[in-house]
Amino acid sequence: MKEIIKVSNLSKTFTTRKNDKTAAVREVSFVLNQGETLGLVGESGSGKSTIARLLMGLIAPDRGEIRIYDNDLKTLKKNPLDLYSKIQMVFQNPAESFDPRKTLGDGIAEPLKNRGYSKQEIEKRVVELLEMCGLTADFAAKTPASVSGGQCQRAAIARALAVQPEILICDEATSSLDVTVQRQIIDLLVELKNKQNLSIIFISHNLALVQMFCDRVIVLYNGKIVEEGEPDYIINNPQAEYTKLLLDSVL
Repeated sequence: MKEIIKVSNLSKTFTTRKNDKTAAVREVSFVLNQGETLGLVGESGSGKSTIARLLMGLIAPDRGEIRIYDNDLKTLKKNPLDLYSKIQMVFQNPAESFDPRKTLGDGIAEPLKNRGYSKQEIEKRVVELLEMCGLTADFAAKTPASVSGGQCQRAAIARALAVQPEILICDEATSSLDVTVQRQIIDLLVELKNKQNLSIIFISHNLALVQMFCDRVIVLYNGKIVEEGEPDYIINNPQAEYTKLLLDSVL
């Protein structure tokens, strides 16, 4: 399988105002293969979201390397439009990821405007993206506050796919939704993955949800990888004590 993301010995430490140091990510290495859905699982503080921010180039690592399509992320960051045409993120709270003063259509249109699309092209593309994500064209005129959490997350996914990225990072993208809507969003992601040939990193604290969706899972604890493998195998044969505790909390 073709490696499209390769992470090598990644580390990140944060320093507080009181000069206390917290090692958020410690010597983490993994790959994402083309067409794969990779789950990153762990409780709050395990390093999942820090890894997502590092992959997006939002923060810089202290040590280690990130390569996307065999290009160093540091080099890709010199041309942000090129980087973000390859990789996009869907955040935990969809309403907060949109400007509350603007419509969903405005939010979806923004990355298209940044790339010089005409007004007519943008209007057509926004409708296509909404319909692709299970929403009707009239949602373009709605504000984030006027729709449900599930509908807003569908719009956020539409925005992430606007520039046709090949890699999607979902950072706790279902955790703020109820169980029924979570399943609907997972079903949508599966459909989009197959239609758009996406490779996905799916970040969650819920191993049962990851088992439903992911091809492979990495379990993180205190910034380190403690276990890695196929979801069914890890859930049925957990080796790390932390994985067993995580399973006890959700199954």
